[in-house]
Amino acid sequence: MMATTTPRLLVGTGNRHKVEEIAALLAALPLEVTGCERLPRQPAVAETGATFEENAALKALAFARAAGELPREERPRWVLADDSGLCVDALGGAPGIHSARYAASPGSAGNSPAEANNRKLLEALRDVPPERRGARFACALALVEVPGKAGEEPQVAFTARGECRGRIIEAGRGQGGFGYDPLFLIPDLGLTFAELPAVEKNRRSHRGRALRRLRQYLARALGSGC
Repeated sequence: MMATTTPRLLVGTGNRHKVEEIAALLAALPLEVTGCERLPRQPAVAETGATFEENAALKALAFARAAGELPREERPRWVLADDSGLCVDALGGAPGIHSARYAASPGSAGNSPAEANNRKLLEALRDVPPERRGARFACALALVEVPGKAGEEPQVAFTARGECRGRIIEAGRGQGGFGYDPLFLIPDLGLTFAELPAVEKNRRSHRGRALRRLRQYLARALGSGC
């Protein structure tokens, strides 16, 4: 009898926190979730989209092309990428798609450190009262099936979006999470994302909500009842 191989999903990000969150939320599926360290090259993706959805697709397609260069036995079945960010009501939705590079100098490449982004956000909201500090986290996912033949152009197979509303507090709290999590308060809990246990954060978060929609799609594709 031939051994069966567990289908593999590669997450197109260098952020290990995201890979761990995604792996935890998809753990019930007969699926191996990996980071992008297996790729022969790390694609440089210009996030030129005007929306989270457009940027997620750009990243997923770029990583799928790189995955297509792997030997067939090492190639993942799918590549997943996300684009997510914080949209603050009092700032007209900023930092939005620029969340990861909010504090970076204009024209500079790469993301800015989370601490610098958080400092800039607090400074921008310095004179804004608590009742006007509403915000939402948004996440868009793009799933791409890696082509079976070299040279084939990958296509986006599935997209999902999730959002979570909260409020930006005046100083960070908590040691968990990453990015803006210490500043994002869930009002009905009185806790920030950085203070929540991972299971509870995944249940409520924007990424968790989008991933539950993705999990349903993958379960059908894998013939799983999860």
